[in-house]
Amino acid sequence: MSFSKVGIDAESNAALEGFLLQFPGGLNAISDLNERRAALNSVTKKLDEIEHSDIEVRDFQAPGSDGSHSIPIRLYRATKEASISAKPCLIYIHGGGMIMGNLETGNLNCLNFARRFDIAVLSIEYRKAPEFPYPAAIEDCIDAISWIVNNAELFNIDLTNLGIYGSSAGGGLVLGTVLKMRDQGRNVFKYMLPIYPMIDNSNTSNSSLEVTNIGIWDRSTNIDAWNWYLIGNQADEYAVPAQAKNLAGLPQCYSDVGSFDLFLDENSSFFKRLSSAGVSTEFHVFHGAFHGSENLAPESELSRKIWESRLGAMERFIEK
Repeated sequence: MSFSKVGIDAESNAALEGFLLQFPGGLNAISDLNERRAALNSVTKKLDEIEHSDIEVRDFQAPGSDGSHSIPIRLYRATKEASISAKPCLIYIHGGGMIMGNLETGNLNCLNFARRFDIAVLSIEYRKAPEFPYPAAIEDCIDAISWIVNNAELFNIDLTNLGIYGSSAGGGLVLGTVLKMRDQGRNVFKYMLPIYPMIDNSNTSNSSLEVTNIGIWDRSTNIDAWNWYLIGNQADEYAVPAQAKNLAGLPQCYSDVGSFDLFLDENSSFFKRLSSAGVSTEFHVFHGAFHGSENLAPESELSRKIWESRLGAMERFIEK
């Protein structure tokens, strides 16, 4: 199927073209997954490459419930005041298609969130497929969150003001996690921001059929990632939140997606259903944006608009 890039934001497209010169066909054209992971790591801003003298950063290990492994967690907290009062807290779940990414992937966002809102941000590094297929990632997220909640005094966090943020695969894990914790009777979150989440393994929506070769996260890559994540197993609603029949009782929500994102239709349908289920939901489609374009072209006018929208929602969630 032919695909036209006419309508993509010009500044974002310029950044994309530069990226594709460095990685012809995009990272996903690298067939060996370990080499692909290494390529992603090579373009990820490492902690020591970012000025963060105003932010305390500490690493922890949470125990996995099966006793076989530990879960890396990274704390980001502003050091400008030695406040004795508990801070609001944001749980951060990185993206990477369930197959790539680590704590380093979220450094820039987590530092910015801690700095802007004077909150504690706790980032989780979960196990990835295909080495650890579903439900390993969801289990790690829930185990880490449970450990954080049980150690709230260690982090000096306010459990009445707890949010969760993730984009792409991280957004899918946000939704799978809050769905499962709701069903376990553990509604701990005040709000959630699942940004252009990866939530439907069927790959049958119009946008998933039409947005095929941007070069960032495309149809064939998405199909491969889902196959690795599920390893042929029947998916439940925690693995594939688009399948969830009952969306009531989830935290208030903000999400956005680009008009050139293959997740456009599955996201639009899901968040319409979420709102219909009585959950306070703010959902935006940013015209001209593609999957992750705000990260690839952070200085573009469109990217600034996207971040202004997200950060505004976060500020409202945290303060009210």
